[in-house]
Amino acid sequence: MSPFNFEQARFNMIEQQIRPWDVLDQRTLDLIASVPREQFVPEDYRKLAFADINIPLAQGQVMMSPKVEARLLQALRLNPNDSVLEIGTGSGYLTALLAKVTKHVDSVDIFPEFIQAVEIKLTALNINNVRLQVGNAINGWNTDVDYNVIVLTGSIPVLTSHFQNQLEEGGCLFAIIGEEPIMQAQLITKINQTKTNRELLFETVLPPLVGSESQKRFVL
Repeated sequence: MSPFNFEQARFNMIEQQIRPWDVLDQRTLDLIASVPREQFVPEDYRKLAFADINIPLAQGQVMMSPKVEARLLQALRLNPNDSVLEIGTGSGYLTALLAKVTKHVDSVDIFPEFIQAVEIKLTALNINNVRLQVGNAINGWNTDVDYNVIVLTGSIPVLTSHFQNQLEEGGCLFAIIGEEPIMQAQLITKINQTKTNRELLFETVLPPLVGSESQKRFVL
């Protein structure tokens, strides 16, 4: 049996899944092509690394499907001087993508095993502008620091104001908001201290961030 052709599978993922889902920004496509997704997938699922599915991780978590990750990256319009807060490190693949095109990423996860595994993978790829931390960030993280970009990698039933409060003016927040069967991926941009702009990107379904199930109120 011939070995699995990861490069062909990566090409097919971009051309057959990601481009048709309205991801046409060449910088985003090049970024996806440059980071070896298969190295962040659990060993049992490596041959499914490029499939159009949410890949199961430990602790009931998942790795987003490739087209969702790509749409997320395209929407954020990341810049080399951006500071990023990622809530939910998970597999670390999105962490690596964010780090490749920004100045710095703070990534936090409630599960130490994820952080330990991701640290090894990022080191192997010589990605050294990420600070990995263990903790529960559902109510914010490094709350005395403002970020250009905040990414929530699990869904939340409602969006509370503390996430927007940690954005720099002009900064943006990606969140998947709602409960099954209806969740919306949204991009929230902070115009100034009193005004935000909300863009509905697409519908999807993702497991909730740990602790978010107790959130009951929606706050602008």
